[in-house]
Amino acid sequence: MSADRRYVIDPPPQPALAVAGSDRLFPVRRVWCVGRNYVEHIREMGQDERAPPFFFAKPADALVPDGSSIPYPALTKDLHFEVELVVALKAGGRDVAPERALDLVFGYAVGIDLTRRDLQIAAREVKRPWEIGKAFDHSAPCGALKPAAEIGHPAKGRIRLSVNGTVRQDGDLEQLIWSVPEVIAKLSQQVALAAGDVIFTGTPSGVGATVAGDRIEAEIDGVGKLAVTIAPPLRPAHAR
Repeated sequence: MSADRRYVIDPPPQPALAVAGSDRLFPVRRVWCVGRNYVEHIREMGQDERAPPFFFAKPADALVPDGSSIPYPALTKDLHFEVELVVALKAGGRDVAPERALDLVFGYAVGIDLTRRDLQIAAREVKRPWEIGKAFDHSAPCGALKPAAEIGHPAKGRIRLSVNGTVRQDGDLEQLIWSVPEVIAKLSQQVALAAGDVIFTGTPSGVGATVAGDRIEAEIDGVGKLAVTIAPPLRPAHAR
């Protein structure tokens, strides 16, 4: 029985992101991700670079903070990293015009879209939804948000990711095919956006596999840093 008598069980915790320089938190409503938003990444994935980006979702509780140790997920032998600029919204709406989209932004962070690539590809080949490859536990590491009131709205700047000290992804935000205002506007045509929504905006080229024991460090100039460690898989509950 929940301590709050309105509920039959205790409500789950509210997912939230840290805010740089503050002890206050940003409550997260939904997590959206943009696919195919850097030309070089489209090419390395063998996709049509003329096709527009598309959107998929991760559960809000897939977010994990800077410094986390992330267990290597079950069912996969091909876990990939994808560094991304993350946008956090302080307001929302439907059919938002690109020229007013930045008015909705609270701030920005560095994120990593972890992907069970083998499961994603297997689902895609049989034309099934591929959330199982994207929307799993701990699949959305995200650093602290830098408020736009402090850093503005970054449209260029180096975005990079290293594994065990070796740079694996190295691009620039100005290589985004769809800018942040365009991403917000396009997504708002498909769903009603609201305060607390978070958007991962796509990854540059260089995505690759990671294994247990790897330390992954990501950084975006003027936005921040993020570091996580890939830990061994969790043991089955019955084996504990």
